Amino acid sequence: MKKTEAKPGPSAPELISKRIAELGDWRGETLARMRKLIHEALPDVVEEWKWMGTPVWSSDGILCTGECYKQHVKLTFAKGASLDDPKSLFNAGLEGNMRRAIDIRAGESVDATAFKALVKRAAAFNAAKAVKKAATKKTKR
Repeated sequence: MKKTEAKPGPSAPELISKRIAELGDWRGETLARMRKLIHEALPDVVEEWKWMGTPVWSSDGILCTGECYKQHVKLTFAKGASLDDPKSLFNAGLEGNMRRAIDIRAGESVDATAFKALVKRAAAFNAAKAVKKAATKKTKR
């Protein structure tokens, strides 16, 4: 079987930094601030660039995505509906049974401590799922 080689080009972190710079307004500043908080919460977080230009932060699966729209920056947590949110940071997608999002508009800020705790809960949730999946796979052998 022929092995495909990775195409040379910018890494995901470089593409995310480029996107932040290209925005050049409050949305770029907001995305940069939230990215910094994600890294403070999980220094080993993996940055990815998916779906033709969406920043993604992962740890044993997707934690959240960062999308920028005209009126807001949206941080969508893939398993947000399963996460405890004692500070009620989630303000979008509340009707869904999987995802939850935080929409941040110009001039708004997010409680940094609560956000970092939410990121850590998302990572712990993903890690627990990964362990459970591995255990199930092992028992099926």
